[in-house]
Amino acid sequence: MDFSTLGKQVCNPYIFKGSEQKPFLAPRGVHFINDMLFVSDTGQNRVFIWNKLPNNLYKEPDLVLGQQDVESSGRNAGGIVSAESLHYPSGIWSDGQRLIVADAWNHRVLIWHQLPTKHGQAADVVLGQPDFESNEVNVEGISKDPTAKSMHWPYGVFSDGKQLWLADTGNRRILYYDTIPTENYAPANKVIGKPNFSTRDYENNQPIWPYSVKLNRDGVLAVADTQFYRTLIWRNWEMAFHAPADVIIGQPDFDACGQNQYGLFPDSHTLNWTYDVCFYKKGLLVNDTGNSRLLYFKKIPNTNNQAADAVIGKRDFKTGSENKDTIVGTDSSLYWPFSICTQENKLIAADTGNHRLVLMDLLL
Repeated sequence: MDFSTLGKQVCNPYIFKGSEQKPFLAPRGVHFINDMLFVSDTGQNRVFIWNKLPNNLYKEPDLVLGQQDVESSGRNAGGIVSAESLHYPSGIWSDGQRLIVADAWNHRVLIWHQLPTKHGQAADVVLGQPDFESNEVNVEGISKDPTAKSMHWPYGVFSDGKQLWLADTGNRRILYYDTIPTENYAPANKVIGKPNFSTRDYENNQPIWPYSVKLNRDGVLAVADTQFYRTLIWRNWEMAFHAPADVIIGQPDFDACGQNQYGLFPDSHTLNWTYDVCFYKKGLLVNDTGNSRLLYFKKIPNTNNQAADAVIGKRDFKTGSENKDTIVGTDSSLYWPFSICTQENKLIAADTGNHRLVLMDLLL
């Protein structure tokens, strides 16, 4: 398993497929902190928690949320929406004490203010809906304008432990809360990507389809803007409320929107359906999902359309086929990676198309 990075290797990568009883199906969210692993097993409407990072191909989780046991996988646990159920969970965040999950197809975000201790434990707080039994788009249906309280396909969540950012993808915006809410249906304090909370129209210089939002310790904000095949960077997160991004990764300007910039093959500066971004050391990693690879930038780019320094999951920048040379999953390739997380030198990727996680130590 080499997971090539243009001349370097990724150290000791290994594959993890979840529960042996019922392995992952299209996992789209992963989070790792204090040796704890959290995974949104999206295709089976559940979240798995391991108290210690697994070190073999299969390991039963210590806890499952969204279902009452490891074997179950129905939408909303096969019944109606509730505080215990999930439907297409995606983005996930934890500080080791609290847990936040984007319950995307219930158009809500769930918060546990203390880590759950039993299977199927009910969430403490719901955002995006007035109660745990509601799950309509924007509360009143898709024809209704959004509000500071409503959501439509929230896919991404991020917190610095105090503040909270949500990628409200279907409403083409990012919601910001100045504290992690403790009450249901709390309104967001500010919005990124729209002039106000009720606007649905969009402009090219704002996030078009934000799927993931991340912030580093220096206050740099990164947004995976999927539909325009780009990642947006603000050097100061507070500027994002009223100014366009400072830097675009994957496109030369705000009007450009081509997959791989309309090329037949990818390159070191192009993207195709990007779904996540993650800061690493002084730079960042970008999920180039449609090209089934990860791009690594040693430093956060300061100009538009900057070329990546290395690629993970492909033998070179020009290779865009799934699974390196074939459509069959292999130990040394990626297929539609959706979510990534780093801690120190360790990288974990939700290798969604291969229905697995890839865990590796980085030599970058």
